[in-house]
Amino acid sequence: MPVELIRSDTHIDFLGRWKIAVGVSLAVLLAGVAGFAVNGLRLGLDFAGGTEAQVRFATDTDEGAIRDALSPLQLEGISVVRYGAGHQEFLVKFKGERRVGNTEPATEITARNDRVIAMAEALEANIGKVELERTEYVGPKVGAELREDGLEAMGYACVLILAYLAFRFSARFAPGAVLALVHDVFVTASIWLVFGLEFDLRVLAALLAIMGYSLNDTIIVFDRVRENMERRTTYDLPSVLNESVNQTLSRTLLTSLTTLATVLALLFLGGDVIRPFALAMTIGIVVGTYSSIYVASPTLLWLENRFGDQAKAS
Repeated sequence: MPVELIRSDTHIDFLGRWKIAVGVSLAVLLAGVAGFAVNGLRLGLDFAGGTEAQVRFATDTDEGAIRDALSPLQLEGISVVRYGAGHQEFLVKFKGERRVGNTEPATEITARNDRVIAMAEALEANIGKVELERTEYVGPKVGAELREDGLEAMGYACVLILAYLAFRFSARFAPGAVLALVHDVFVTASIWLVFGLEFDLRVLAALLAIMGYSLNDTIIVFDRVRENMERRTTYDLPSVLNESVNQTLSRTLLTSLTTLATVLALLFLGGDVIRPFALAMTIGIVVGTYSSIYVASPTLLWLENRFGDQAKAS
């Protein structure tokens, strides 16, 4: 016997509350704009450029002690993250200085190496013996390319999803699904901006995953809409949309809760390295479930009322 959190014959008027949903979404997006005005756009080392060093201490220590030891160096945008299960290995990140005038690349390399050496000396003097296991550097030009490539990837994903839905269902279904996934990305980014969190490749990967997850939820609803429309010679579109959302509501919630449980395990138990990805995914799953109900279907209804057969006939 299938598991049902909510009976399939439930009658909840989701479309009747679309104005409330629009208000909630607009409020979050405006909060994101305010967060951008106050906190600015904080770019991580992947996008802004900088140095990442993996260090291992001979004795246990913590992030606070490392920050205190490095504070006299005045490294810009310093971040300390515990790496692994113990308290001896850490990732230390700090932003690199932008090239000024005609500074030679060799000068940049020398300055970068000097900062890494100074960092290692400060850690050994204040905490104890330390081993520098790995050092990586991302230049500002590489960071700019990563930002552009990430935005292009999201744009291509939207276009391909639009084409797929137009082929798989109908051209009138595609805009609602694309608007839902764009809504999810922007709402998640707005929440990120409100709390002043850093955008890096982990967050970008989560945003791309959120797009796929949002599309999955929306396709489940739209597939049921199509089935209900095909079974009837005449139908009232708002009633069909409400019925379809109610019939798939239990499946949608079960999928979301199962996925959310996994992501929450990563968030609380996965460590600092995976935490930004897990946090963005947690927000995206909640927002994606919401948008498949309150964004995709109302958009389909609005487009049909404005440009569909009934609108043309009237």
